[in-house]
Amino acid sequence: MVNLRRLDLNLLVTLDVLLSEQNVTRAAQRLHFSQPSVSVHLAKLRDIFGDPLLLPGPRGMRPTARAEALREPLRLALEALEHAVAPARAFDPAQASHTWRVAAADYAESTVLLPALAGLRSAAPGARLAVVQLFPSRIAKQAEQGEIDLAFHTSEDAPAGLHRRPLFRERYVLAGRAGHPQLKRRPTLAQFGRLEHVVVSPDGGGFRGVTDDVLSQAGLTRRVVLSVPHFLFVISVLAETDLVAMLPSRLVRGNHALRVVEPPVEVPGYEMAMLWHERCHRDPAHQWLRERIAASL
Repeated sequence: MVNLRRLDLNLLVTLDVLLSEQNVTRAAQRLHFSQPSVSVHLAKLRDIFGDPLLLPGPRGMRPTARAEALREPLRLALEALEHAVAPARAFDPAQASHTWRVAAADYAESTVLLPALAGLRSAAPGARLAVVQLFPSRIAKQAEQGEIDLAFHTSEDAPAGLHRRPLFRERYVLAGRAGHPQLKRRPTLAQFGRLEHVVVSPDGGGFRGVTDDVLSQAGLTRRVVLSVPHFLFVISVLAETDLVAMLPSRLVRGNHALRVVEPPVEVPGYEMAMLWHERCHRDPAHQWLRERIAASL
């Protein structure tokens, strides 16, 4: 067995050209080497392979059976290596057949992916997009192992070590059904506390959110009567009942089934970000995807 540690890549390139030209002088010209240098390379190759490889013939040199067996796999191996180390090609979305996997909660699906979807389909019709459930505690590991290409999460809770691109700042508004009798105008703090509220509890079953933290600092409370795990269900609940909710403004923007007013309490918003791993940071296709999504917002 040939010891790969003894093989110099330049020797294999020389062997490939020698097998093609079957002439030391012509091989030296193609390689831009001196003829003695090519002869030295051939001597090393003969020693490594334990075979003459090329023997004197009537019109130059003729390959041995061992050399003939090496010719095709050697050419394929060098071509594969050239392809592997070649500079990355410019990404052509019209010809792309990628499948991108992105992790997003229903909020990001509606506010980030939905606005980008038509443009992505138009520019890259042969590509596919798989939206998978967002597990905040697993983002870093999934990105590192290549299970996801992108994740959409708040900057404040983004895992360390990932690339991050802020997309927008979000703020909270008070929403209820269109025609809600208590939302004809901005409610007072006392009226706000008496309304029946819905909260989104991603972990399930919680009846407290950031609004309650702000209220408790002022010694106040509100009536939270329903807890759900997803934002989109809240929209349906509000449209069909007299319940209200503090929701991100982008989620309810332009929804004519809802009445949106400013809340009587200032609740801190958050920054939405796009996250990805270093492994795909410089990939032209991935760069295109990131730019396309950011430009759609």
